Formats: sequence, C-alpha cells, structure tokens
Amino acid sequence: MPPRLQTLPVLGRVAHLPTVWSNCLAGWWLGGGGNYWKLPFLLLGVSVLYTGGAFLNDAFDAESDQRQRPERPVPAGKIPRLLVWRLGFGQLVLGIFLLLFCGQLAAGAAFFLALCILLYNFSHQFFTASPGLLGACRFWVYVIAGAAGAGGLNGWPLFAGAALALYVAGTGHVLPRGNLRGAAPFWAPLLLAAPVILAMTMNTGGFRLRAVWVSLILVLWTARGVWKVFLGGEFNAAHTAANLLAGIVFVDWLAVTPNCPWWWQLVFPALFALAKLLQTILPAA
Repeated sequence: MPPRLQTLPVLGRVAHLPTVWSNCLAGWWLGGGGNYWKLPFLLLGVSVLYTGGAFLNDAFDAESDQRQRPERPVPAGKIPRLLVWRLGFGQLVLGIFLLLFCGQLAAGAAFFLALCILLYNFSHQFFTASPGLLGACRFWVYVIAGAAGAGGLNGWPLFAGAALALYVAGTGHVLPRGNLRGAAPFWAPLLLAAPVILAMTMNTGGFRLRAVWVSLILVLWTARGVWKVFLGGEFNAAHTAANLLAGIVFVDWLAVTPNCPWWWQLVFPALFALAKLLQTILPAA
C-alpha cells in the first residue's frame, strides 16, 4: 500500500469503528429494528461521519501535535494538512447525504452530530468539559439509529443514548487530555456507571435479571481499566483509553439485552473482539 494510503486508517481511528457499528445496531434495535434496507446506509453514513471527525481532529491539532506528538501523520509530513481538512469536511458532507436514505429525521440528527464533532475538535484542547461534547456525539448516533428503525425514534434510544453519552464523557474525564492534565475527578466513576444505573432502574423483573450479567461484564471491564487511575500507581494512558473505548460495545450490549433474542446479541461480543483486534494492528488514537 502506498505510504499516504497507509496513513488514512490511522487518521480515521479505524480501530474504533466497531464501537460505532455497535452504537448503530443498538439504537436501531431500540427503534424497532426492521427496515433492513436502511442498515447499510446507517452503518456507512455514521462510519463516514466518525472517520471524517477523526481526520478533522488531526487537522485542528496539527500545531499541538507538532510539539507533543510529532509522530502523528500531519506533523510527521506523511500527509498534507490541507488535504486532511478537505477529506475531513468531505466525509462529513458524505455522511449526512448517506443518512438521508434513513429519513429526514436521521439526516437532521446527522447534521447536529456533525456540529458536535466540529465543536469538540475545535475546543477539546482548552475546554475542560469537552468530553461532554464527545459524549453528545455518541448520543446523536443513537438518535440517528433509532430514527432508522421501523418503530421510529422513541424514548428507549434517547435514554440509552444519554447513558452512553455519560459513559463516554466519563472516559474523557478519567484520563489527561492534551494541555488539560491533572488528577481524575472523584465523580468520573459515576459517569462510567451511568449505563448500569439506567439498566437497573428502567428494567424490572425478568428484564432486570437479563441485564445483570451484562452489567457485571461492563463493571468488571471498566474497573480493570481505571482502578490504577484512582488508587495510584503507574498506568498506560493510551492503553487505558483504548480499553474504555472498547467497553462502549458492552454499553450497547447492555442497552438491548433485556428484550433482544440471545442469538442476535452475539454480534456484540464479536464487535468487541474485532475492536480489540484492530487496536493491536492500528494506533487507536
């Protein structure tokens, strides 16, 4: 593969795409499933929005990466910054266009997703609460996916998307980010626990029992990633971030497990395994 093409999966954070697909599948199921012909447009459209946002992240951060991460493709001279700008904005436009095939509501939500992507990329180096914008991006993915379902957008994708947004915001607050370094806030674990709290609150009886074991998987995986952050000791920030991001698949699994056939749920462990595999092949961030 030509050297410039080799940089594109790195710029696009392709290792995290399985978490985007799990978001789409969970939101689509909570929106009633069905409309199978929309699924390719949903998966491809949201994936392109994600990779476009990742491209723009490197374009926005080129100056700071020159000082802090000179191995990144843009400061290393592997690809011109202007080309990264063009490819990033082009993917945002393409993603919104593809999601038009999922309906006007999905395309409208995609527009707000693109705005959140731009706001995060512009502000994350200096805005302390920027992880909330990153969480908002995942929330809008649930809105888009729910709107693509046969039942249309309802409360379940909204509540589950909000819980995921809190989890993603928690991952951002747990670890140092660029110029914003310091101890993790004591309340960050509450954000990470939001999906479990929601599952235990909104499900009753047998539905709650079905959610308990996936909640246990999510809690154990998350604790494995952050215990050193809060209890002291050295830890690899990039490795911890990659593990917490892979845990997004477990959050999606938890969202659908109370009322989803067991055989359909097998896609989530498969996506988690794929995410971890890609993280060993490609830089995760």
